Amino acid sequence: MKDKVLIANRGEIALRIMRACQDLGLDYVVIYTAADEGSEHVRRNLDSKSNRRRAWRVASYTEPNDILAVADHTKCTAIHPGYGFFSEDFRFARRVTVRDQPLTFIGPKWEVIKDLGDKINTKRVANQLGIPTIPGTDGPIYNEIDAEEIARRLLEDQAERDIQQPSILVKAAAGGGGMGIEEVHEIEHFRRVYRQVQNYAKRQFGDSGVLIEQCLRDYNHLEVQLLCSRHGERVHFGTRNCTIQSTGRQKRLEAAPGFDSSCFPYEFDAPAIQDRIVEYSLKLASHVRYDNVGTWEWIVSRNGQPYLLEVNTRIQVENDVSARISHLDGKHPNLIREQIRLALGDKLGYSQSDIEFRGASIELRIVAEDAQRGFAPWIGTISQFSYPEHEWSVVYSHVPTDRPYAIPSDYDPNLALALVWGDSMAEAKARARRFIGEMVIEGSNAAGAPIVTNLQYLADNMDRLLTF
Repeated sequence: MKDKVLIANRGEIALRIMRACQDLGLDYVVIYTAADEGSEHVRRNLDSKSNRRRAWRVASYTEPNDILAVADHTKCTAIHPGYGFFSEDFRFARRVTVRDQPLTFIGPKWEVIKDLGDKINTKRVANQLGIPTIPGTDGPIYNEIDAEEIARRLLEDQAERDIQQPSILVKAAAGGGGMGIEEVHEIEHFRRVYRQVQNYAKRQFGDSGVLIEQCLRDYNHLEVQLLCSRHGERVHFGTRNCTIQSTGRQKRLEAAPGFDSSCFPYEFDAPAIQDRIVEYSLKLASHVRYDNVGTWEWIVSRNGQPYLLEVNTRIQVENDVSARISHLDGKHPNLIREQIRLALGDKLGYSQSDIEFRGASIELRIVAEDAQRGFAPWIGTISQFSYPEHEWSVVYSHVPTDRPYAIPSDYDPNLALALVWGDSMAEAKARARRFIGEMVIEGSNAAGAPIVTNLQYLADNMDRLLTF
């Protein structure tokens, strides 16, 4: 009996998982909320001519009982969490695999998600393996005197290395999402800030532990895309650069490969640094016996020093940026298809030597937002949505092109992902600018004001790609 996949997500990623399932000959089911009834991932599965119902409404994408009830009712054998929601929730991954009617979780083992989802643990393991991480503590500090000594050493070390404006970050160890973080420039201010963060951490998270690390400013954010199987096979699909982000640290422009000498005169051997972070990423993956798709996030300073930031134990929005510079049997690999296939037990079937890297690619995250006003989301109805079709571009979107679409206020107003590629970064940039100029998005909000998108922001920041 073939597997049947419940797609526990929405929008463009749900559509991409659908296509991957179809490519593998697998049946699937999608879920949706009331706010998402107009989404393409729903409309394409509400075919009244078919006796097979593929779209089921739930109260929320984060209500596990509803989701599992749909899985059981439709006799699904596997569940794909996409990204966000339950994708990195080890408790959910564990629950679906150990219940009376177990499902295959399309992602890494829950134990791996638990270990690498804890940034403190990831840093500790990386340090044990000799993998560079941001200078600072790899565990929570509770003693003020010990904390001050660590802070003093970090500030002095930066001064000795002639770092401009040396500073440290004091973080609530149990925090997340940018909460409970303060910056300190002078050791004289440390104790006051430490107590402030410690009190906040205790009040908000029930744990007064504090992390201390060097504050890094002038860097590029690189990622290494890995694909691993449950049979111990591991390959990578190169590096990508995700430095251009909104004020909320949401990526907006991504490019592969991670560095390109045509964009900036680097002070270091860029290919060697990329090889180095790939090697480190594979080393950690081997140590934890990683067994699915995953992304190793790095920051690289202006002088070429890499630091492991974290591991994302899921498929990422920008996975296709890496796929578009990768060639396997003459084709760009579909990493979502590969993720599903390996989670269901297949062997990889190829090795690193079978993957060839050439060209460059860029992803544009098209969002209804006002980049001039802190990337404030825009909510309204889209009346026209059209994009060009080229042999060097692809678009992933849940926004319909044949009818009006009301952007739901329940979720981020992401409209589309556009991928362009070329033989060089210069060609990819030129094509990205052309694509932006040819795209048409029209609409208005309740007050009649026209739609606001980030298309101009994307065009204006094209030349910042891969630079310091």
